[in-house]
Parts: sequence; C-alpha cells; structure tokens
Amino acid sequence: MSIAIEGMTRRATRTVRTAVLGLAILALAACVERIRSHGYVPDEEALSQITVGVDTRDTVTEVLGAPSTSGVVNEGGYYYVRSLIRHMGPTDPKVVEREVVAVSFDPEGVVQNIERYGLQDGREVMLSRRVTDNVDQSNGLIRQLLGSLGNLTAGGFLQ
Repeated sequence: MSIAIEGMTRRATRTVRTAVLGLAILALAACVERIRSHGYVPDEEALSQITVGVDTRDTVTEVLGAPSTSGVVNEGGYYYVRSLIRHMGPTDPKVVEREVVAVSFDPEGVVQNIERYGLQDGREVMLSRRVTDNVDQSNGLIRQLLGSLGNLTAGGFLQ
C-alpha cells in the first residue's frame, strides 16, 4: 500500500511543479514589452520633393499623402503624426516616441513652411471636460411619461 501512496505523491508533486512552472511562464509572458506604431510621417526624401513657396495643398497631398489631421481654422496646415507606444505588462501604455511633421500654408494655399517636431518639443495639453446640463434632470423617465399622459388628445393621434 505504501508503494501506491508514494507513486500518487510523486504524481501529485510532479503535477504541482508543472502547474507552478506553467503559471510562472504565463506571468513572464504577460510582462513582455510590446511596441505599437500608430500613424504616418513622410521621410526626408518625400519632404525634399515639396518646394516652399511653390507647391500647394493639392501637390502636398499627391506627394506626401493625406495628412493624419489638418487645421480646422481657415483651412490650416497639414499635420502628419506618428507615435510609438510601449505596453509593458499591467502598467499603463507609455508614448516612447512621437514625431510630427507640420506643413503650413499661406492664405492662398501655397506651402509656407515645413517643420518637424519630436516628443521632446511637445507640451502636454490639458483637456477640459464640458458637460451639458439636462433641463429635465429632476424628472425621471417614468415621471416624464406619466406627466405627458394628460396632454394627449384624440386629434393628435389622427394627424
């Protein structure tokens, strides 16, 4: 009987060791660094094809492609943005590299300047959260539905 118990104990010990090893491997795999790239920035060769004072919005779009974003006031400049984001285990993602190419235009739509910015040139922008007030905030849905029952007329259904 003791031989059978020893065999079961060895199997149980082996199973526990395998489970612990598997959990350790999964824990290490969760901590692996992952880098994700977002966006597009034209290279120097493509930017050299743009001539300041000559090229227009249309030629910039043809040569460099559509911008990541553009200015919204008075048809502002074109902005090409690329970011590298590092994900490491359970920690929050962190931007490790960001590059912005800004192409500005004069009022006639001709290229005025081309600038390149990096993460070290940036500033953190604080966003303000704006909430729209609800006029009927004090009344719940049921109260609003029951309150409108007295306002119903047969003529309203026939129209």
